[in-house]
Parts: sequence; structure tokens; C-alpha cells
Amino acid sequence: MVKPKKILVPTDFSEHSNRAFERALDIAKQNDSEVVLLHVIDQDIQACTVDYCLTEDEVTKMEKRVMENAKNSLHQIQTKFPLSGEVKTSAEVVQGIPYEEILKFQEQNGVDLIVIASRGRSAIAKYFLGSVSSNVLKGAKCETLLVK
Repeated sequence: MVKPKKILVPTDFSEHSNRAFERALDIAKQNDSEVVLLHVIDQDIQACTVDYCLTEDEVTKMEKRVMENAKNSLHQIQTKFPLSGEVKTSAEVVQGIPYEEILKFQEQNGVDLIVIASRGRSAIAKYFLGSVSSNVLKGAKCETLLVK
């Protein structure tokens, strides 16, 4: 494995993602790296914006609330683990299709290692690799570590 300078950890706030963050912190401490936590708010939140469902104003308020909650959750994760104080960490929230946003972030921000959980909240079956992690593995242009 290369000695990464910037490590990206996508999170959906699941325990699986927390384990990936913890592993990234270990790697970062050994290599004096920065760890970036990234949460992607799935664009499907906007799926019901027609007149009979939600008004545009209601959707805007909901998006704002979701963004604030995500930022608060990221902050809680950043401070939850003992190594967090010994490693430079930052957190980002974006909106879109999760695997696409993860890959875009990796390319645009000089990430040289992605540490991602093998599955997230939607554990459809414990025998399958999550669709987000699978698509990230296929599309990443840097080393990717899959954490079980």
C-alpha cells in the first residue's frame, strides 16, 4: 500500500462505516495523513417534489434540515474515536448519487486512498457487497481498502 497523504472515508453513519473510519485513523496516524469523512445525501430525497407531495419550499426546508443533521452527525463521529484528536480530520457533506459523488470527490481533492465499509445501513443480505462500495471499487482511480 502506498503511503497516503489524504484518505477518504465515505460514511452513511452505520457501524460498518464507523469501523472504516477507525481503520483510516490507524493508517493516517502511521503515515501522518489527513482523513476526510464524506457523507452523500442521496438525491432521492428530491424524488417527491411534485405539487401533491411536497412544495418546493417544504423540500428546501427539509434539505436544509437534512444537511444540518448530517453535519452534526459527522462532527459526532469525528470526536467519537480516541485517535481523532491525533490525526487531522475534516468532514464534507454533498448531495447526489452516493458512489458518483464519492468518485468525483476522490478525483477533485487529491485523495490517494479510499477506506470504505463493505456494506452500509441497507444490509439487504450479509452475503452481498453493498452497491455503493462495489461501484466505488470499480470506479476508483486510487487504492481502495474495503473494511468488513
